[in-house]
Amino acid sequence: MKLQESSKKFLIVFKESATGFIGMLPMIFGVVGLVGLFQTLISAKLLSSFFTGNVFYDTLIGTVAGGVAAGQAMVSYIIGGELMKEGISMYAVSAFILSWVTLGVVQLPLEVEVLGFRFTLLRNILAFIFTILVALATVATVEWLS
Repeated sequence: MKLQESSKKFLIVFKESATGFIGMLPMIFGVVGLVGLFQTLISAKLLSSFFTGNVFYDTLIGTVAGGVAAGQAMVSYIIGGELMKEGISMYAVSAFILSWVTLGVVQLPLEVEVLGFRFTLLRNILAFIFTILVALATVATVEWLS
């Protein structure tokens, strides 16, 4: 008797979860499509044209550029290497890589839909601030160890 009740509850919860997931599929496909579009259209040369050579501005620009061009971490390492070859500072590249995986302007609508506006806003503000701080600390540590 108890097993049948548990099975019924499980099926009800599973059906509700599946319905919610199916309802989010259009948004998920849209986000995946936009991320693919950004990865295709934004090249290392285009990104390198934004940097100034100033530590603070380069870190800020790297953070914003990485947040807008969000995607897979492996791709960010490749682009980061290309940016370093273009002479971009390590501050900018480390901020770019960090924000590439922690921020995501493209994913904001989906994140708001799933996690709520307040949580998404707070998470992204904190991620933005800490990306800058961690990028500065990372480069300072690497320079100190060298």
